Parts: sequence; C-alpha cells; structure tokens
Amino acid sequence: MAKARLEEIYDKARGKLKEDLALQNIMEVPRVSKVVLNAGVKGADSKLVQEVMKAFEAITGQRAVRTRARKSVAGFKIREGMVIGAKVTLRRRMMYEFLDRLIGFTLPKVRDFQGVPPRFDCGGNYNLGIKEWSVFPEMDKVMREKTHGLNITIHTTARNAVEGLALLKELGMPFKEA
Repeated sequence: MAKARLEEIYDKARGKLKEDLALQNIMEVPRVSKVVLNAGVKGADSKLVQEVMKAFEAITGQRAVRTRARKSVAGFKIREGMVIGAKVTLRRRMMYEFLDRLIGFTLPKVRDFQGVPPRFDCGGNYNLGIKEWSVFPEMDKVMREKTHGLNITIHTTARNAVEGLALLKELGMPFKEA
C-alpha cells in the first residue's frame, strides 16, 4: 500500500529535523502519533449526538464513538455515564490523510485566515479549535442546519513545544508569525 502524501513529506524531512533539533539519533526525531477529533453536545439529545457522529464519519472516513461523562456535575446538569459528545481517534495512514486535507484545504478555507496560533502544551502536543465544521469540504454532503464546533488534538512524540513546533512547521502547518 502506498504511503500518504504527508507521510512521504515527513520521511523526507526527518534528516533536516534531526539536524535542526540537534538530536543524536534519527529515532529521536518527533513524529505525529495520533490525531483526535472531539465535539461536545449540549444536553443529552441522542439525535444531536448521532448527527455529530455522522459528521465525524464524513470528515474522517472513520467511525466515531460516543463520549460519556466520568462524573456527575450538578451545575451542568450532567450525570455520570451520560452521553456528552463524540470523538474519533485517527492513526497511521488515516491520520496523515486527514492532516493533509486539514493543512492544504480546510484551514485556508476559513474566512479571514491568517494562520493558527503556535501554542503547544508542555509535551509538544497541539490543540486546534474550529468554531464551525462547515469549513470541511465533506460537510457539503452531510450539512445540517445546526453547526457545531470541534477540537482537533495533534499528539506528537515531541518532548517539548520547540520540537512540536518544528515538526508541524515541516509538515506545512500554517502558523501565525509572531
């Protein structure tokens, strides 16, 4: 099976990343390990959860799973075990294909897009919030009257934010210039 386009770009960029980050071994070069898409649903409306799951399946090509509340929170009217959203975890080829579409087509489609902020957590992972999922080209087919926001988390093997930033820049992520 042929590799995804972004995976080939990563394979070519590994040597450059090793030099730029002053790493001893090629196996220390950070890589993307998984991408998680997550959306919460207000209230416990199962129809709404089903719509979110269908949208995730259209966007990613992979089946979504329901997320449940781990504990009860009276202020939010949430009980333990209640369905509160949906998520999809992408790995390997599906992950690279999704990231390629996100970087190449979806983000530039956002109105007044000037780049994404370069904010990483201390482990080198990146979180990206999208206010409206209608920016995904796949949503034209499944478009509903109600749109939702979603969170995209890009998990990397980077040890810190500097390594994570270098990795995603090499993959073509359009970061804002400071």
